[in-house]
Amino acid sequence: MQLFGETNIDFLGRRKIFIGLSVLLLAAGAISLVLKGGLKLGIDFKGGTLVYVKFADEPDVEKIRQALTGQGLNVATLQPFEDGPDSHELKIDLDLAGDIVETSGKQQLIDTLRALYPAEGDRLDLNNAGEEALAERLRRNAGLSASDLSYDEITQAAKTIVDFRDKPPTSGLVTDYAKLNGAGVPQPVLDALPAETYLGKFAIRGIEVVGPKVGEDLQWQAIKATLAALGGMLVYIAFRFEWIYGVAAVIAVFHDVLVTLGFFSLFDREIELTVVAALLTLVGYSMNDTIVIFDRVRENKKLTRRLGLEELLNRSVNQTLARTVLTSGLTFVAVLCLFILGGEVLRGFSFALVVGVLVGTYSSIFIASPILLWWQEARAARATAGGGKR
Repeated sequence: MQLFGETNIDFLGRRKIFIGLSVLLLAAGAISLVLKGGLKLGIDFKGGTLVYVKFADEPDVEKIRQALTGQGLNVATLQPFEDGPDSHELKIDLDLAGDIVETSGKQQLIDTLRALYPAEGDRLDLNNAGEEALAERLRRNAGLSASDLSYDEITQAAKTIVDFRDKPPTSGLVTDYAKLNGAGVPQPVLDALPAETYLGKFAIRGIEVVGPKVGEDLQWQAIKATLAALGGMLVYIAFRFEWIYGVAAVIAVFHDVLVTLGFFSLFDREIELTVVAALLTLVGYSMNDTIVIFDRVRENKKLTRRLGLEELLNRSVNQTLARTVLTSGLTFVAVLCLFILGGEVLRGFSFALVVGVLVGTYSSIFIASPILLWWQEARAARATAGGGKR
């Protein structure tokens, strides 16, 4: 696809400006890391307990934080989990410290929420009850005992209620018994529910617990995976081209990863396993973009032997510019849509790709190519100096 005609832009002539921009971005990321004491690691890498809680009404974040810290829990993160304008869902991240390592802090957190939102008499909390507990409570109801419903029918009714509760549109929290009408629950069971249960003001939507040892192992494995990918690509490019091409491409990819991590620090985003997956995707994407340019350099080198390397690099970048803009532009649109519409669960992954696609395309032109040019000029200068001495 031809986006525009042949271009003749002097990319290499502006290399100092863009290298200065890269230095500025790297410095900003480094300063942010120093001021914040390092990257903000997610539960996957640092260990801890992550709990997603949905509330019937807008929760009082500070009140909940004070209650949790009053129980000796180290609250690393307590923030809205944006899955819709009225989701009323919080993400609570507890650091593991002291005896909390043994208990994970899960029960303390649940007990604290129970104190803030107390039970209503001796009735069962419908929003946090399991199928078995709900079925057992319903069987105690005098009206149901006198009905024609069998043991298995009550069990199935409890399962139907829990399934309805946990799926959209209720998504874990029933705020009105009337919402169960039409869910396929027998009328005697619907009539018995208000007497045996109450609608709790919160529901535990998910709990993840990762020990500190597992977190450390995952950190090391993530580092090894990234280094192994870079090492393999270095060997491949050195074999296919020359070793300096491989070095230039790997330095450009290192640049991309460091700038992306700097943006994570600047925007205070967590590094999770999905982010590592995005970084590895970025490594492959950026490397592929660089290889396309280097491959064109190799072809032009055979066809135009009289051209200097700077002019050769400029010509090669211009010749591949339409392809670069098309592929990078379409990829950017896709990951931007994922970032905007993909929800909070995919936010870190998509954020890494949004930044990575832009930086990866930029580095293929303004980092990898200037490194190659600098090396060839330095080698020529050394050869000239050596000849002069002789």
